[in-house]
Amino acid sequence: MASLLPYLSCPTLILHSKHKTIIQQTFLSHPTRPIAPLSALPKLEPPPPLGITQFPSTSEDQSQQHQRNKFYLNLGLAVRTLREDLPLLFTKDLNYDIYRDDMTFTDPLNTFSGIDKYKLIFWALRFHGRILFREIGIDVIRVWQPSENVILIRWNLRGTPRVPWEAMGQFQGTSRYKLDRDGKIYEHKVDNLAFNFPQRLKPAVSVLDLVTACPASPNPTFLWGPVDLNSYSSSWVEFYRVVKETLDCENHSTVHDHLVTCL
Repeated sequence: MASLLPYLSCPTLILHSKHKTIIQQTFLSHPTRPIAPLSALPKLEPPPPLGITQFPSTSEDQSQQHQRNKFYLNLGLAVRTLREDLPLLFTKDLNYDIYRDDMTFTDPLNTFSGIDKYKLIFWALRFHGRILFREIGIDVIRVWQPSENVILIRWNLRGTPRVPWEAMGQFQGTSRYKLDRDGKIYEHKVDNLAFNFPQRLKPAVSVLDLVTACPASPNPTFLWGPVDLNSYSSSWVEFYRVVKETLDCENHSTVHDHLVTCL
């Protein structure tokens, strides 16, 4: 140990002491600054995912989003209203808020335009339905959307005529509703009709006529398939004819003045 003491040079110790003095002077010349609380620190947002560029939303984007929201809102209202209105078609008027004023109604034989004629169609259905049938109603079988702006409803119309020689009849059809960009219905088309009307029974001359006239069928008084309106007569054909005549009247006010309003 004694031999090592000469090799310990004093300049080395002095150098360390000088460094210590410089560090102390540096800290003393720069007093410690207060540390900001965590709540005052700026919030750091995570970086966007790679490959995705973020653009600020414009007024055009907001307008398109507002238009889409309006469409879906009116679409849901239309579906709900149709579900509620159709089963009560012959007892109360429809809610026409879901339709456009220039809407078009089309069936296999006719086409009518305008909300006023559309209202007149259902007024005539209620009025003449009560006159020609003891009981009449419509059942909604299915509601679906083949596309975003189309609503399809499959329904079944049933009724018992007031005349004693006709039995209960029914027919099914499909109503196709088309919606515009605002979700309002501008077209109602009826197609895919399947008839099941009661046939008029011919008077029998003898018992033999009764035997030969009755086919081996569980439904001898019903007609399946398309109906020739020119050669076939029944309460259903008369029902269609009087409704069409009501719509063909040039002066609609005359019809309402001479007929009792259906409530």
